[in-house]
Amino acid sequence: MSETSRADVERDYEEYRAEGRVWGQVPIERIAAIKFPRASREIVEEFLTFEDLSTTVSDALDSLGLRGAVAGSHLKPVIAGRKMVGTATTVRSIPERKTPTQGYFDKDMIKMSTRESYYLGEPGDVLICDFGGNLDVSNMGGQSVTVARSRGFAGAIVNGAVRDVSTIKKIDYPVWSKGVTPITGKFRMEAVEMNGPVTVHDVAVYPGDLVVADDSGVCFVPYEHIGYVLEQLRAIAREEENMRELIESKRPLDELRPLYRKRYS
Repeated sequence: MSETSRADVERDYEEYRAEGRVWGQVPIERIAAIKFPRASREIVEEFLTFEDLSTTVSDALDSLGLRGAVAGSHLKPVIAGRKMVGTATTVRSIPERKTPTQGYFDKDMIKMSTRESYYLGEPGDVLICDFGGNLDVSNMGGQSVTVARSRGFAGAIVNGAVRDVSTIKKIDYPVWSKGVTPITGKFRMEAVEMNGPVTVHDVAVYPGDLVVADDSGVCFVPYEHIGYVLEQLRAIAREEENMRELIESKRPLDELRPLYRKRYS
C-alpha cells in the first residue's frame, strides 16, 4: 500500500474505534482497507430480480474476457434455493505454526477475524474467507454467522470449510463453502490480511467486487464493470423472454436461429 492509502486506513481505523466498531482481533497493519466503493442498494436489488442469475452474470463476464465465475461443483450453498448479491469484503488466513494443543495451553489469543470483518463492514456486505481451500477446519460457525446477521451482512463465501450447519440453516444465513467440518479453526488459523485481494477456487477477488451467488455457483464482478454487467442482464432478460415466447408459439427455426446466435456469439 502507498503512504497515502496507509494514512487513510489509520484515519478510518481511529474513526471506527471511536464509534465502537473495532473488535481488536486483527492488528491494524494487517488491514489493507476499511472504506472502499460499494454498489448502491438499488443496484443490488435489481440484480436480485433476475432469474438464473449466476449463469447470466457468468456469460456477461465471458464477454468482458474476465475470469470471475466459480462452479457450484466447487462452492456449494449450505442452504439450497437461496440467491445472494452483495459487496465483497475479504479476509485471507494461513495455518498457525503451533499445534492447537500448544496454542490452547499457552492461552494464545484467537487469531481468526470474522468478527473484525463484521464490525468494520457495512450492511449488505458479503464476507469472502480465503483459507486456501482447506477442508479440515472451520472458518466460521454458529456464533460468527449470528454476529454477521446482527450486523446486516448478506452472507458469506468460504474458500474452505464451515461448521454448525444446523445453526446456519436455523437463522437462514446464506453461506457458500468448499466443505463442512466439525473442527474449529481456533488455534489452527490466523488472519494475515483483511480487505486485500484473495483467491476463491481459481478466481481473484477484491474488496468492492459485487458478489452474485445461487445454486449454480458464484460470480465476482469487478466494481468498475458492475454497470456494464447490469446492462447485459437487462438485455439478455429481454432477449430470452422474446425467445421463450417464440418457442412456445412454435415459430419457425429461421426466426429462432438469429436470436440464439446473438445470445452466444
